[in-house]
Amino acid sequence: MARIINNKHPLDLNDRKIVGFDLPINGDAVFRPTYNTKDQIKANLINFLLTNKGERVFRPNYGADLRSLLFEQITDSRLDDIKSNIEEVIGSEFPMINVTKLEFYPEQDINAINFYLEYSIDVFGFEDEVNILIQ
Repeated sequence: MARIINNKHPLDLNDRKIVGFDLPINGDAVFRPTYNTKDQIKANLINFLLTNKGERVFRPNYGADLRSLLFEQITDSRLDDIKSNIEEVIGSEFPMINVTKLEFYPEQDINAINFYLEYSIDVFGFEDEVNILIQ
């Protein structure tokens, strides 16, 4: 792992260096590049959350299985179990991320769940959020 300099990843010191690509992959040039680690960490986290277990080749346990929530009875105790499971898998796949808030807002009328996640990365000194509507 690269050494962090003044709360910055070494890749962030060069403004013109591309770190990775953003989601969704449907821009004008197909790939929208990211130029800093904050944006790339968010893209990686969204990719992880939208991946179901068994979808990733050679990594059958990769993913958060969020889409499976649509086919379950949503109760408060079930949501608590899901929250603790997601915090656990994020902690194992992204050890630098600290989950500060994790909420589900079920929308039964349209068979959807709004997933909201706030997180921080203390090493880099930033906070961000992810909001996903699962249909």
